[in-house]
Parts: sequence; structure tokens; C-alpha cells
Amino acid sequence: MTTKPAGEASLTLADFDYELPEARIALHPVSPRDRSKLLVVGQGGFEDRLFHDLPDLLKAGDLLVFNDTRVIPARLLGERDREGNRVGIEALLLKRLDDCTWQAFARPGKRLKPGDRVTFGESGEVCLMGSLGAEVIAKGEEGIVIFRFDRAGASLDEAIALVGAMPLPPYILEARKRLGEGEDPADAADYQTVFAKNEGAVASPTASLHFTPALIERLSAKGIGHAFLTLHVGAGTFLPVKTENIADHRMHAEWGEIRAETARRINETRAGGGRIIAVGTTVCRLLESAVDASGQIQPFLGETDIFLRPGHVFRGMDALITNFHLPKSTLLMLVSAFAGTKTMQRAYQHAIENGYRFYSYGDSSLLWPGGA
Repeated sequence: MTTKPAGEASLTLADFDYELPEARIALHPVSPRDRSKLLVVGQGGFEDRLFHDLPDLLKAGDLLVFNDTRVIPARLLGERDREGNRVGIEALLLKRLDDCTWQAFARPGKRLKPGDRVTFGESGEVCLMGSLGAEVIAKGEEGIVIFRFDRAGASLDEAIALVGAMPLPPYILEARKRLGEGEDPADAADYQTVFAKNEGAVASPTASLHFTPALIERLSAKGIGHAFLTLHVGAGTFLPVKTENIADHRMHAEWGEIRAETARRINETRAGGGRIIAVGTTVCRLLESAVDASGQIQPFLGETDIFLRPGHVFRGMDALITNFHLPKSTLLMLVSAFAGTKTMQRAYQHAIENGYRFYSYGDSSLLWPGGA
């Protein structure tokens, strides 16, 4: 369990900013996945390892908790047609509201208004199903729109799968464009975890991308168990915080589930002296949403908009595996809350100076609590 480090009350948004050379942004994952770098951060300082060393860093009786969500091809390219005036539109699906309605980020959002028609995909891409059309039925702030599609249920899912693309973060797509790179078919597998199962995420739980079946077998052989929960990751998780007072930031809600069997295994592991290793900030957020005052994980089903920032007392986990996060993001605030803001500032500087690769396709870290 961690406590609030001294001085956290005076933190501002600037405390979670840093400069990252563009060359440190990973545009593709390493291969094999478990050959990425691993920065171990604890009270004893920093240790540079490789991810496949993980079995040597944990002990028998520990339990890794993974997010088994599966990313859907949520990036849609289309065209708005308003009385013959056509404009290209890119939409990132965020949240399904009913059988035929989705909330989405749209770019350029200012070119859309309620009543507009948008056609996604090119002629022939959806085979005999025809094109995928939608109507803008509402518009919010910062590019948020509500689309009502012409299809519903399984038919809509099939159409999205045919016309959609893997929703890679914009910084990867934009950097690839600057280098003259086109779409990479390998992303369909690279941006999905090896145990992805339950469809619904529009961003990958990237801490789990480093795991391979062989690594999981080595962990199991050492007596290190694993369990699964589901949190459908939304793109809002990765948005930068714009309010100077970070407490004023509001998180987008995400749907999650911790099944009774998973809750039981976590609680039994801790009762037996084992440690709970959250694989990713998505797992961390759901565990902290489901833990009670005594440290017991309760089954969970529903949405969470929990915002984990410095001052939070962690009860649901003992260590965190996570990638390196964007400046001024809620995820950087989360890891700072867990391991200590000053510790994470030093850790990120160490990672930059020692050639670590950052963000979704980048390297990883193993964080232990207790830093300052």
C-alpha cells in the first residue's frame, strides 16, 4: 500500500510535462515482443533489464492481472456530403450507445453539424453489404459527435470490421507520414495482445503487448500465475490534461468487468502472501475501482471514470507494469501517484538518456511503490 508522498498537494500541470526527442517515439514494436527494454523502478533506484527477464524479477505465488479486451477497427475514413459539397472526415469510434449509435471523435469536427450524412469506406470495400452510412445526430465539444449508422447490431459490427482500420494513436500515424510510410498491415496483429478476447476497446492495453506465449509459459513454470479482467479502453484515457488544476480534469468513463473468479483469485493470492502485479494502467484503474476499504477486490460490472492522481492511496495492487506515457496525461499522473512524482521524473529522464522507446509501441517499466 502506498501513501501520499510529501509535497504532492502543491503539484501543477507543469510537474507532468517533459521534453521527448521525436526519435524516442516508437513507430513499430520490437520483434519478438518480449525483447523490449524494461526499466525497473523501486526504492533502490533504477535497473535496466529486458522484458523477457520478468520471471527473474517476480516470485512464485505472485499473480499477474491482464486486461483481455480486444481492439476493434475503430478508425473510419469517410466523406461528408452536404448538397454536393464533399469533405473528407476521419472518425474514431469511442463508445457504443445502442445497436446503431456510436459516440466518436471526428476530424475536422468543425465541418460537421447535426443532420449531416457521412459515408465511410470506398466503393466495393464492404462487398455486397454496400457502403456504411451514418447521420450526425448530435455534436459536442472538442470534436465529439454522435453518429447514427444505417446498420445495426451484428450487421454494423461486420461493416465496421470491413471498412475500419486499427486505431493507432495519432502520433504514430503522423510520424510515419512524415517518414513517407503508408499503412502497415502488421498493425492488425501488432496492436493486439496475444490473449485479446472480448471486443470493445478503441485503444490497446499496451503494457500487455510485450507478452508472448513463451514468456507466459516461463512465468507459469516458476509458479507465477495470471488472471484476466476486462476494461474496454477508450481514447479519452490518453487525452492530455488541459486544466492547470489537475483536480478539475474529468475522465471519460470506460466499461469494465471483474468476474467473481478473478476477484477470488486476487484476494486468495494476497491472503497467501503473493503480490498482485497489475499489467497496465487499465488494470490498475479497474482494480482501484473495485477494491474496498479493507483491500478486498469485489466483483465489478459497469463503468468507471476513476482519476488516479497523486494523493491516491492504492489498495488493489502491489506493482505495476506499464509503458512510458505522454506528457501532461492522466496516465503519467497515475504512475506518479503510484511510484512518486519525483521518482517518475527521474525515471523518465533516465529512460530518455538511455535510449528507451516511448509510448504505445515502446519499451516498458516495472514500478514498485514507495518512491518520493
